[in-house]
Order: sequence, then C-alpha cells, then structure tokens
Amino acid sequence: MTDQLKRRIGLPLLTAYGVGVMVGAGIYVLVGVVAGAAGIWAPLAFLIAGLVALPSALSYAELASRMPEAAGEVAFVEAGFGNRTLGEIVGLAVVVAGVISAAAVLRGGVGYFVTLVPLDPRIAIVAAGVFLTLVAIIGVLESLTFAAIFTLAEVAGLLLVAWAGFSAEPSADWLLPAAPNWSGIAAAVALCFFAFIGFEDLENLAEEVRDPTRIMPRGILLALAITAVLYALVSLAAVRAVPLADLAASEQPLALVWENARGTGAGFLSAIAVAAAVNGVLAQVVMAARVLFGLGRRVSWLAMFTETHPRFGTPVRATLLTGVVVILAALALPVATLAEATAYVLFAVFILVNIALIRLKRRLPDAPFRTPFWVPVVGLVLALAALTASIWSALA
Repeated sequence: MTDQLKRRIGLPLLTAYGVGVMVGAGIYVLVGVVAGAAGIWAPLAFLIAGLVALPSALSYAELASRMPEAAGEVAFVEAGFGNRTLGEIVGLAVVVAGVISAAAVLRGGVGYFVTLVPLDPRIAIVAAGVFLTLVAIIGVLESLTFAAIFTLAEVAGLLLVAWAGFSAEPSADWLLPAAPNWSGIAAAVALCFFAFIGFEDLENLAEEVRDPTRIMPRGILLALAITAVLYALVSLAAVRAVPLADLAASEQPLALVWENARGTGAGFLSAIAVAAAVNGVLAQVVMAARVLFGLGRRVSWLAMFTETHPRFGTPVRATLLTGVVVILAALALPVATLAEATAYVLFAVFILVNIALIRLKRRLPDAPFRTPFWVPVVGLVLALAALTASIWSALA
C-alpha cells in the first residue's frame, strides 16, 4: 500500500464527472416532488437553486486553485479559520452528505430499475451498491471513464424528454397557471438544490487531476453551466406537458412526460434513468472516499484510510466503508428525506467555505484563479438564506 493518488484526469473527464454526478443526483427522480411543492413554478425553483449554487461554485473554483488537494473543504476551512477541528468537522459533514446523496440516488434509481426487471428492490440496492463500490476501487480513470459513458446516455435522455415535452399539447395547468406559492417554492428549492449537488465534489479529485490549478476551476464552472441548461429545459417541458397532480404522484416523472407526449412506452427512458443513478452513486462514492483519504492525513483515528492500492491507486478501505454505508442508508430511508438532509448539510458547508474564502482573500488576495471579493459574500448570503428558508418551510 502507498499513500499517494495518481494524476490521471484531464478537463473532459473532470467535466463529465461533474455533469454526471449532478444530473444523476436527482433530476430523474425529483421533478415530480418539486412539481408537487412548487406547482407550475417548478422551473423557477430550479433556477433559484442554480443561482444559489453559482457563487459558491465560483468560491470552490478559486479555493481549488489555491489548495488542490483531496478533502478540499477541510483544507479550505482550516486555512480560512485557522482551526483544524472545524475543518475536520466540515470534512466529516461532507462525507455524510456524499453518503446520503448516493443513498438517495441509489434508492431512486432502483425505483426505475424494478419497472424493467421484476426484482425485489432491496436485492437490487445491495447488488448495485456492491458493483459500484468495486468499480470505484478498480481505479479513478476507469471509474470516470465508466461514468462519462453513462453521462452521455443521461444527457441524451434529458434532451429527448425536453423535446417530447415541448412538442406535446400543453396541459390545463400550463394554460391556466396558478399564482406563485412562495412557501411551496422555498420548500422546493432545497430539493432542487439537491439536483445541483456535485460541483463541490470535483475539488476532492484535485490530487488526481493533471494540472489542477488550471483545470479545476474550468471543470467546476463548465459542469455547473451544462447542468443548469439541462435542468431548465427538462423541468419546463415537464410542467408544460403533464398535469401537476399526475407529475407529483409519479415515481418515474420523466417517463410520464414521454408517455403523455408521445403516447408510447418509455422503457428506454427508465433504462437511462437507471444509468443516471448508477453514475450519481459512483461519483459520490468516489468523492466521499477521497474526503476520508484526506481526513486520514489530519486525524489519527482515520489514518487507516490514507492507504491506497499499489496497482489501482485508489483508497480501498475508504471506498469499502463508503459503499457499505451507502447501501445501508438506501435500504433504510426514503428519497425525499435523504435529499433534504443532504441539502441542509451542504448549505451549512457552503456557509463555512464562503466565509473561509472571504478571510483568505483579505490575508492573501492573489490566487491562480481569482474571483471578485463580492462572490463569496453573495455565496454566503444566498447559502444562509437558502438554509433558513428550507428549515422554515420544513417546520411550517
């Protein structure tokens, strides 16, 4: 065993990884839930969530260029606050968020899978979790290449759904839209934000990127931009083509859009949704294992996770632990609960990361990739507002 990761990733694979983990993080599963909360204004909820994410994504891009290492959030918060313990807490929170996110996507993807194959969902969850954990162990280049292939399938599926939705006869809800329900939209934003989770994962691959100070910022921003365009198209097409009550009640909302619009079965779309889920789970397992790897360098009781396989160059123990916990969480909790919990954790992490960058900019203004000072300030305000609104809506 060694304690070094291998630098094998370029910009195309890094960007594909980001798009794959974000698209796989919920759009195939959450459109119906978001429509149930926000109504015809579901696309607005996705837009607001994207705007909340953008300043924080820019903050991550600058910080990744300053400190390109695994467990990046740990390094960011530790450097910004001068507090190792706080950094370690953030790192553990990121691991928890990644595991919960992967569990939500795994459970949602199995919902599509069992419509294609008559299999007990619990067996499907365990089998898929074990398979993806093994893929993550084999190697990061192999994992990301595997993920990139599925990303192409995901994007093709989403574009087909958007085309079908825009070519269909508009629903009555679309023709007679209700006034915005702002409390419902606020509740939906936390769920929509879950569908943007992924850009923050990229910086945890920094030690495996060939030229991290140049490639990391580009990969983060490209992935977020591509994903935002896809979500805008798909959510708008969905609420246009399908009555809101039907959309909210469906466990396969995008398949329902296709069936309503084209009048034919959407088995192929269910297959693509499974591919998206596979991609999202794999990406989160890879990310959480890297954070554990980075934490092991700082925390003695996690030192066992710093060892990497001499041939594969991956943190085997960290990956195995992540995979096991993902499977257990997917078996135990529903998708909406998992998604909301992930969003709350990440809102809190984003608050700390943006504060850390503000403090670093004051002390060390120069960076390989530099954003204006107002970017982390706006990121902080938006993350605080989103966390407050989400908690308020949950308690209302």
